[in-house]
Amino acid sequence: MALSTAERTGPGERFRSWRRPAWLEAAGEWARERLRLLDSPLATHHVLLATTSLLVVIGLVMVLSSSSVESLEDTGSQFTVFKSQATFAVLGAVVLVAASRVPATAWRRLALPALLGAALLQLLVFVPGIGREVGGNRNWIRVAGLSAQPSEAAKVALVLACALALVRRRDRLHEPAQLLGALLPSVAATVGLVLLAHDLGTAMVMMFIVAAMLWTSGVPVKFFALAGGAGAAVATALVVTSENRMTRVHDWLFGSATSGVEIQGASWQPVQGQYALASGGWWGLGLGASREKWQWLPEAHNDFIFAIIGEELGLPGTLVVLVLFAVLALAALRLVRRSADLFTKLAVTGFAAWILGQACLNVGVVLGVLPVIGVPLPFISAGGTALVVTLLAVGILLSFARAEPGAPEALKARESVVARSLAVLPRRTRRSR
Repeated sequence: MALSTAERTGPGERFRSWRRPAWLEAAGEWARERLRLLDSPLATHHVLLATTSLLVVIGLVMVLSSSSVESLEDTGSQFTVFKSQATFAVLGAVVLVAASRVPATAWRRLALPALLGAALLQLLVFVPGIGREVGGNRNWIRVAGLSAQPSEAAKVALVLACALALVRRRDRLHEPAQLLGALLPSVAATVGLVLLAHDLGTAMVMMFIVAAMLWTSGVPVKFFALAGGAGAAVATALVVTSENRMTRVHDWLFGSATSGVEIQGASWQPVQGQYALASGGWWGLGLGASREKWQWLPEAHNDFIFAIIGEELGLPGTLVVLVLFAVLALAALRLVRRSADLFTKLAVTGFAAWILGQACLNVGVVLGVLPVIGVPLPFISAGGTALVVTLLAVGILLSFARAEPGAPEALKARESVVARSLAVLPRRTRRSR
């Protein structure tokens, strides 16, 4: 008996003969076009700029939401902290644009002046009348009514100075004396001064920066064990000499108290942060609907702003923030792999380790994975100095991205297209008298 056409056609042939809908074809073409854009020499530049812009916008929205109650009580206006943060965001954007236009080779020459300037600024925290102590750390200065945190600028100087030193001694980094001589000036002028000011959180971020740069430069693994042991000894000494830090580490290791009376003090902040995440649930309470910001959670707009994001925007909101930082990490990795200059590779590694390492520390503290350290969430937490300096770091990354292979030619081609487009516009002619 003869078989019908449907019976003669096998599963593979039926699949090949199936015609995809038009919308699926369009979606596939759109996805392929987006993937082709990643091959552009300017892809790293655009991804860095777009990701940073989104994080800053999210930060401004969440600062407004998380600080409104405290601002209203302190100043009579719910927009006080937000206005300050927005002003610094605009200033940081100007700094970012200016830094991105600096030639990539110029940052090597600016490394030593930046180190000297950062050391002088950090020394000001010890000057009576200028230095200010906040939370047991003497890490702020106040001059002419303006406050700043010099340790933020010290991070930029540390990255540039360490990159320069490691490049100059790249062939002798396996020798302990040469490695110590390369790192000692920059580490002493930055990490050492920050430790003298008892700012353990910032010092840990800076030590992570140095470790990441050493790993990229190919330093033997045995040196990491020695450096890790020395760092652990210093951190332990700072913890045991501070009752506040001892309490926080104890609560982290053995759990916090649960009754309302017992959690008063150092345990209050991490417990309230976990309450915020728990009350937000899967989908959050809604933007602006946080309960913990009503003076329950200390530093709700600063160190623990990630808890407010989880409370108001739920799991999707927190995942968006984490994905943006992951995209930033991939862009930095792409920049390292495409750069031929060792100084650029090391500097990009340092800046990425700073931003991503600090983000991991902040999120880990809020989730209870780490003890309370006191570092802000980059781009998002309130803090003018931190925001401006972090945007400066991104501006330097953009400067390096503009020097990627093929990027200068692509920039010139784009500028010529803009110039030709403007040339066809009608020009105003002078009227005859």
